Amino acid sequence: MKPAAFEYDRAESVEHALALLTEHADDVKVLAGGQSLMPMLNFRLARPGRLVDINGLGALASVRRADGMLHIGAMTRQAVMERSDTVRAHWPLLHEALSFVAHPQIRNRGTIGGSVAHADPAAELPVALTALDASVTVASSRGSRSIAMGDLYITHLTTCLEADELVTEIIVPPISPAAGSAFVEYARRHGDFGLGGAAVVLTPGSDGRCERAQIVLLAAGPTPLRVPEAEHALESRVIDEDIAREAAACAVREIAPTGDIHGDMRYRRRLIEGLVRRAVLTASHRAGLRSEAT
Repeated sequence: MKPAAFEYDRAESVEHALALLTEHADDVKVLAGGQSLMPMLNFRLARPGRLVDINGLGALASVRRADGMLHIGAMTRQAVMERSDTVRAHWPLLHEALSFVAHPQIRNRGTIGGSVAHADPAAELPVALTALDASVTVASSRGSRSIAMGDLYITHLTTCLEADELVTEIIVPPISPAAGSAFVEYARRHGDFGLGGAAVVLTPGSDGRCERAQIVLLAAGPTPLRVPEAEHALESRVIDEDIAREAAACAVREIAPTGDIHGDMRYRRRLIEGLVRRAVLTASHRAGLRSEAT
């Protein structure tokens, strides 16, 4: 199929893009990398009357560390961030998550802001960024605001962004150099959508116990799903195989992942439970909280 007819505007600046979004807020989509939007247009799952192309906005394409925080411009290509030494050294969870994103051809075009705004609960970057307590800066002709990743998503492919708002930057706070993280995912073939996954960050305390845990599930619900009960099951404890199993069981106790031809709800719940256990053990090993990963 081919897209339904639409009008096309190429934004010359951020201000120009915001003006176009304001003028056509009732029927407009933003075109960034297009790796999710273009298939939706071709299958007519999305039928906007106008596209605003922001590919020329180089001001929104950057990865930099300032005041200890990672600042990612919304138009930064996923491949650029994947190759960033700064990301690899200081936010390894993001680097690991990016290796699961589709294929190199997709990462060469796909943008960080586009993935965040698309709001697919099976997408790797929203899950990893939620686990890292990131925030999203959005702008409109009315001004700008910051939204915590945990507050951005409402349900499948739906965010709290207003129609005239544009994602401009993602900000990731620093994590302790002693922290260990892990991103795990299972797909039928590498590059396919994940049937389940988990992002885990564990920060050790001075006594060798887990001081803080952050766990977010992929493809477990309509949004990236943080599981506080599972986090609490790890905190203030020495992590071993039994503790990891306990936390994994807590993580999936209330979830109801959508089933399909690749696996029903019960299969996906068991899959995610196993992936959480694996991620906890790997992260704890990397944080020095246990002698070896399993």
